[in-house]
Amino acid sequence: MDMQAIRKAYSNASLIDEDKGVFDDSGNKIITEQSKIDAARTELEKLDYQWKRENEYPSMADQLDMIFHDGIEVWRDKIQSIKDKYPK
Repeated sequence: MDMQAIRKAYSNASLIDEDKGVFDDSGNKIITEQSKIDAARTELEKLDYQWKRENEYPSMADQLDMIFHDGIEVWRDKIQSIKDKYPK
């Protein structure tokens, strides 16, 4: 069960149980449609590069330090290599 995609597709989902189903805050069962879940997964995957880049970029302090000590070109190359590794 793709819980992340279900939460994106059904913002009112508060409980997702693989055996029992998807429920809202009141305990009402939400009838899910696989096409909506698939569409939500597609949207999440479009944004996946952002999370991967964010986790790999050096901290702002480290980036500024890199610029100060190594120059803007070294910094630019480092950032570009991450962007190339995780394209949009």
